[in-house]
Amino acid sequence: MIKFDSVDFLYNTPVGRALLKVLVRKNVSRIGGKILNSSPSKVAVPYFIKKYDIDLSDCEKNKFNSFNDFFTRKKKYDISFKDGNLISPCDSFLSIYKVNGKEFKIKNCMYTVDRLLRSKKLAEKFKDGYVFVFRLEPRHYHRYIYFQDGEILKERRIEGVLHSVRPAAYENHKVFVENSREYVLMKNDDLGFFVQMEVGALMVGKIHNHKTQPKVKKGQEKGYFEFGGSTIIVLFEKDKVKPADSISDKCDTGFEIPVKLGSIIGSYTK
Repeated sequence: MIKFDSVDFLYNTPVGRALLKVLVRKNVSRIGGKILNSSPSKVAVPYFIKKYDIDLSDCEKNKFNSFNDFFTRKKKYDISFKDGNLISPCDSFLSIYKVNGKEFKIKNCMYTVDRLLRSKKLAEKFKDGYVFVFRLEPRHYHRYIYFQDGEILKERRIEGVLHSVRPAAYENHKVFVENSREYVLMKNDDLGFFVQMEVGALMVGKIHNHKTQPKVKKGQEKGYFEFGGSTIIVLFEKDKVKPADSISDKCDTGFEIPVKLGSIIGSYTK
């Protein structure tokens, strides 16, 4: 039996691409968000739990008022950290890219750091650095943390459309510089300057980042996404981090690596 892939249909067929022009608009995703925030939407929760084999035993609650109430559920967790370890900010699939000058390539698309950040001046800081891309699927836990202590120097929201972040979408679309996104520029003694960015996706009309003080702690919850796939992008300056060998070797061959919130993904370079 041939399995239908809706994302492949939308991005790789003439009819799908025509439909996509409507679906990527933010007002369409807002309508979808309102439906998923409504009380009747909770009837979909048991199906979703069964389909993705989701364990609620570590959640703060197991009864929900809507589908998005379930999707943005909060877990009870305690993460211990060691100095010098680089950790994942979320549950996701991780891929790592080296910045060549101020450019990096994902699939068939070339990106520039200045287009991603909408700042040529800020992009200079990440010349020849690293880009870590954390891609979340609907099955993942959609809350995320600050992966490092630091001082927040700048916050920015960039309006855009809402493409899917599935590989079929970014084969031929520069989704990360087209989609709505938010980022913080941070600094600390170990890593210098770094960026943590959240990217919205198809049917993710809202990125919820908590208001906080200028200085944040490693492991502190940063925010959450509503329903859908989504992405977190982290930028590092040159020679500041070293990806874990087991992760780097696989990412060099083009594979995404499954990682868990708080898991060790690399180290700082001194």
